[in-house]
Amino acid sequence: MFICNHEHYGFLPMPLKSHQTLQEETENFVHTLIEAMIDRPPIEPSQALNTSQLKALSIDMLPGYRDPYSSRPLTRGEIGCFLSHYYIWKEVVNRELEKTLVIEDDVRFEHQFKRKLMKLMDDIEQAQLDWELIYIGRKRMQVQEPEKAVPNVMNLVEADYSYWTLGYAISFQGAQKLIGAEPFSKMLPVDEFLPVMYNKHPVAKYMEYYQSRDLKAFSAEPLLVYPTHYTGQPGYLSDTETSTIWDNETVSTDWDRTHSWKSRQQGKIHSDAQNKDALPSQSSLNAPSSRDEL
Repeated sequence: MFICNHEHYGFLPMPLKSHQTLQEETENFVHTLIEAMIDRPPIEPSQALNTSQLKALSIDMLPGYRDPYSSRPLTRGEIGCFLSHYYIWKEVVNRELEKTLVIEDDVRFEHQFKRKLMKLMDDIEQAQLDWELIYIGRKRMQVQEPEKAVPNVMNLVEADYSYWTLGYAISFQGAQKLIGAEPFSKMLPVDEFLPVMYNKHPVAKYMEYYQSRDLKAFSAEPLLVYPTHYTGQPGYLSDTETSTIWDNETVSTDWDRTHSWKSRQQGKIHSDAQNKDALPSQSSLNAPSSRDEL
């Protein structure tokens, strides 16, 4: 008998542990199906933003903004990404939705995702926590010290400076605040904008353009969704980095692909980007841990 690891022929489910139920077996099977759905045909690219559309929306970059890695200005891909989130926030407000879960289309779900998310939200409700945004997938950028654990809510911390908007829960009040900031005339990438709105961005001059910065932001710890691909890995594609400069469609940007050392830099903070105060004791963890954020 020979085993070939070059091709996917199927999945072998993990046997149940003695204390686990058939319901958990069903959840494991659903999780396996979701993982299998990641390998799918490429999606047709959307229509590119043009200059007339940007003018019609009165979009302008925040003065002085530069990408922290490449020192380039805003890209049209980042504007498109921002707009996709903005119009969700707008729908939340228009439909008066109490709470909404936003998940990007290129994520992997943590094992028993639904159960863990529901448990977290139940704990938050029991603690009567006043929240407006809760990351369930992100890249933690501030790693010098742990983020503050939320009292009486296990697996939740107060969010510090973060990148990525892989997944988050947003409340009606939170969506109102983000729209009320009128970000089109002083636009940043959405993952820079959110830390500004909860007053945790390290660049003070960016925050000066937004007077109200009191968004109540938290994060699941550990995270519940992760990227399907990381920078430099086979199959990785960024429609925010591989784009054009926001006000000049003749200037292409492909910085992310040509500087794959960014991934190695991020890897250095791998072991530090954990908030151990918010985690349960090791003895209470039944499932193996998944890949942590970079």
